[in-house]
Amino acid sequence: MAAMTLTEQILARHAGREHVAPGDNIWVDTDILMTHDVCGPGTIGVFKKHFGNDAKVWDREKVVIIPDHYIFTADAMANRNVDTLRQFVAEQDIKYFYDVGTPSYKGVCHIALPEEGHTRPGEVLFGTDSHTCTAGAFGEFATGIGNTDAGFVMGTGKLWVKVPPTMRFFFHGEMPPYLMAKDLILTVIGDIGCDGATYRAMEFDGDGVYALNIEERMTLCNMVIEAGGKNGVIEPDQVTLDYVNQRNKDKHPYTPVYRQKGVKYDFEKVYDVSKLEPVVAKPHSPDNRACVSEVKGTRLDRAYIGSCTGGKMTDFVAAARIMKGRQVKIDTFVVPATTEIAKGLKTEKLNGQTLEEVFLSAGAKIGEASCAACLGGPADTFGRLNQALSCISTTNRNFPGRMGHKEAQVFLASPLTLAASAVTGTIADPRDCMQ
Repeated sequence: MAAMTLTEQILARHAGREHVAPGDNIWVDTDILMTHDVCGPGTIGVFKKHFGNDAKVWDREKVVIIPDHYIFTADAMANRNVDTLRQFVAEQDIKYFYDVGTPSYKGVCHIALPEEGHTRPGEVLFGTDSHTCTAGAFGEFATGIGNTDAGFVMGTGKLWVKVPPTMRFFFHGEMPPYLMAKDLILTVIGDIGCDGATYRAMEFDGDGVYALNIEERMTLCNMVIEAGGKNGVIEPDQVTLDYVNQRNKDKHPYTPVYRQKGVKYDFEKVYDVSKLEPVVAKPHSPDNRACVSEVKGTRLDRAYIGSCTGGKMTDFVAAARIMKGRQVKIDTFVVPATTEIAKGLKTEKLNGQTLEEVFLSAGAKIGEASCAACLGGPADTFGRLNQALSCISTTNRNFPGRMGHKEAQVFLASPLTLAASAVTGTIADPRDCMQ
């Protein structure tokens, strides 16, 4: 029997099979279904249409509902979406609901899930958001699905899945201080294109990957969807297990899977991280990669640091290292991904100053924990591009209209590159600003 990849092992176990291979169509059992305020109402509508208005979800403790996208807005339709979630949670007695305006509110679903212990090695996580693949950093099969599939999972706990082939990306060498995981994944996407991993698993390996902390690994897996990937995955190590065990409040048992000898990959590519440069993705596609040295000096109107890709503590510490003692020369918006991270900005210190003090002293504006302008949102969304501005951002997409105005120009970058650019006023190389 042929060796299986990490993704194949997880799917085989959840299908009750000894072995699966790429292209196999299988029924898999779901460990967690996540939905939020954008897709939740549609998922609920599908569920009720096909299972009945009085139907109950398959497991009230396995459905996690996290409003996070269009939260801090006066928009009536956005507010109604959250009301729909609240009504459904009350009807179903859903255990895990992180409602805005309450002490349980969390923020961005992809960061809230691991913080609250919903991401565990060897499990299957489906979510009504393409960046659900973020959780592959914890050694699980995590992927985004549409409302129709989610409505079916909500009623049955199962989904019909085609097993994807696996691409392996091996990073070795010592990471330079001016690079971050965002540079690594933008380099990959630039190499293979936005369709280069279509319906494939992207597995990350190598000492360069395992030297990253868990938040940086999340950034790698987060953007596999920008290459068309089905899921991203990293084999768990002690760093993974320590994080998961600390957050696994309800002591859910889990069984990690590990790499098997002799496994064959659909594609393999090796990178020496010590030889990579800071990069950006130019408008209007994540694969429109350029080295920062090639676009250095490009005029900017705004900087935005936040989202599931760039709004974690590691991201803010990196940005603060450059912004401390300097002034931003363009409008700079700081948006923590979760309320836990927002609290961390007030307590984590850099040379005697909290991160919040560093950003405010530099002239940046700090918003509430949420997705905020990453997906554009209503006109009153914090940081939204309501004009045809040029913006550098730590978010994950830069398609026309993604952050608001259809004619806005969005450059994707690491928090280090963003901070250097914010204090310079043009796209800048972090190596020029690091002390």
